[in-house]
Order: sequence, then C-alpha cells, then structure tokens
Amino acid sequence: MAVALNNRGIIMARNRLERFLGEKAWTDRSLAKYTTMRVGGPAAIFITAEDLTDLRLTLQTVKDYELPLLILGRGSNLLVSDTGFPGVVLRLGHEFKHVSVEGTEITTGAGVALGTIVQTASRHGLGGLAFAVGIPGTIGAAIAVNAGAHGSDLGAVTQKIVYYSRDLELRTATSAALGFSYRNCNLPPGAIIIEVRLGLEEAEADMVKHEMETNWKRRKRSQPLDMPSAGSVFKNPPDNQAAKLIDEAGLKGHAVGGAMVSQKHANFFVNTGEATGADFYTLISEVTARIKETFDVELELEIRLVGDWSYVQGH
Repeated sequence: MAVALNNRGIIMARNRLERFLGEKAWTDRSLAKYTTMRVGGPAAIFITAEDLTDLRLTLQTVKDYELPLLILGRGSNLLVSDTGFPGVVLRLGHEFKHVSVEGTEITTGAGVALGTIVQTASRHGLGGLAFAVGIPGTIGAAIAVNAGAHGSDLGAVTQKIVYYSRDLELRTATSAALGFSYRNCNLPPGAIIIEVRLGLEEAEADMVKHEMETNWKRRKRSQPLDMPSAGSVFKNPPDNQAAKLIDEAGLKGHAVGGAMVSQKHANFFVNTGEATGADFYTLISEVTARIKETFDVELELEIRLVGDWSYVQGH
C-alpha cells in the first residue's frame, strides 16, 4: 500500500528536502527491509541525515510543516503498519557513527550499533557491557528504551547524552536527569539522542570475553535468532515473566497468518515467511486477551506500534 502524497505539507516538505538533501531523501520508501520483523509499508519521506546540517534541516522542515516524525535505528523494536508512516522517517548517518575510548569511558555517536560498542569495550578490557551482547539496535535507540538483559541495563552505565531538542538546540542530560527505570528513560519529548558517553570499569579481557560468550550462548539457546522478530514483544509484569505466562496459556506456536508465537521463546513473535503487519497486530491482540482472561494480567507492550492500525479487522 502506498502512502498518498496528497497532503500539501508532505508535498512541500518533500520538495524542500529533495532540493537540499538530494539522494539522502527518498519518497514512498518501503520500511519492511529496515525493520527486524521484515514488515511495514512505505514512509512518505525517508531521510538519512549524514551530519548535523542534514539533521537540523530535516527537523526544521518537520516543525515547519507539522509532520509526524519517526527516528529509525536498526528497526529492532518496532512493528510498522502495512499502510506505512505518513510523515518523515529519519535515520542517522556517517557523522553519528563515531566511537572513541578514553580510559574507562566510551563516547559514541547514537547511530552506532550496540553490538559494535560491546565489542569495543571487550577489546579495551572494559567490563559492564557484556550483558548487552546480542541485543540488536543502535546505542541511541537502546538508551531511549533502556534496553537490558541478565539483570542489567544501559541506564547503569550511561553517564550522559547529547541530544537535539524539540526547539532545535543541542543539549546534554546526565544519567540522573534521565531517570532510568525498567525499559524506560525520561528523555525530553521530541528529543533525538545524537551522542552518548558510557562509564565502564577496568576488567580482565579474558573475563569480559568469557562473560560475553556465556551470554551469547544463552541467548542463542533460548531465543529464535534465526527468524525475523522484534525481540521481546511485552514487558515483564511485576514479579512475573511475560514468556512464562504466554507459555502457560498454551500459546507457543499459536499463529495468525505468517506471524507466530515462537516455540523457542514465547515472548518472541516471529515472521515465518510471509507475515504482514496486520498478522502481528492481530496475534498481539489475541495473546493480550488470552493472558488477561487466563491470569487477569494486563500485558504491556515493549515494542512500539508505528502507523495507523484502523484497517485491521476487529481493531
């Protein structure tokens, strides 16, 4: 399904961005290949901001024409509607992919893959990030949702961030100001993380490597890494685990179209080959209803729903 470009703001924004950004601006670009679920319709406008100038122009345009904005890392925590996104989808390019190490601190652009930073820490004998091995996505996106595993999270090692504010100013925020909590970060509304400083600790390189290998083997053993998914679909309820509830409700293997509850990890919903966004949306709705009915527990999404879902039957 194509995004109709009959909105005057979209057309004017597209013209401006194509004029100034050239091949860094795309129209009606499919998002399916940019998400780990491998579903999703087109973005009305798709931008790769290679530097701060590109970023400022894009954000100013979004502001001028009052358009929806989606910041896209590696698409690992998103479910995008089959109708696409009727606004601007923004990815961070070259200038936002730097990494430097000074003592026990790593400073990195927000567009760097989290896995790259984990490996950088390991090579420099820095501990504190081994829990993150195998977590997909960019460091900026991972901090925005305070990604974590094995009892730790990025909030524990984040010292400060640099972000672009809604009023188009560069600002900084410390870890204390960000108020990290379970899968949450109090990022100011409209803020876009562009740089991160992590505070780690000296460690024996062999010990760090061993911890990483252990965590990676555990992840491979327990998660369906060979199939497209968005990671954990639901947050864990207080004093419980979403995967355990879904398993106990007998929903492993339950499928809607090409979307299925993984047989390996019940909180992972996988694309078996030809899934649509609607398949995943319906599967999420059915699982949520079953858990509520069976255990009287309201599951809360960990992934983010993007776009319009009114076309889904029963919405």
